[in-house]
Amino acid sequence: MALEKLTLDQVRHVAKLSRLTLSVAQLAHLAPQLESILQYVAKISEVDVAGVEPMAHALPLKNVFREDVVEPSLPVEKVLMNAPETDGRFFKVPKIIGGAEESAE
Repeated sequence: MALEKLTLDQVRHVAKLSRLTLSVAQLAHLAPQLESILQYVAKISEVDVAGVEPMAHALPLKNVFREDVVEPSLPVEKVLMNAPETDGRFFKVPKIIGGAEESAE
């Protein structure tokens, strides 16, 4: 199954969805690689899977459950001991949602 060649606009769109800002040279370099991946996926999709039961793993796995027993928690001071930054009794983390939209422009 021959796929159409990807345009730089299509590769740019995929990069934007991935929140990557790429130069035209990078887009041109990555386009054939992305085409190769899509060709491989198309080749795999040609396999006849009629009668094959869907599975999540190649090997049979089973979950090992334990009783949900309430145990004492760590003290807050001990939990926060190795935190790079704290705000009272809380971890202080950088804001990532609603921040500057520098990438994927």
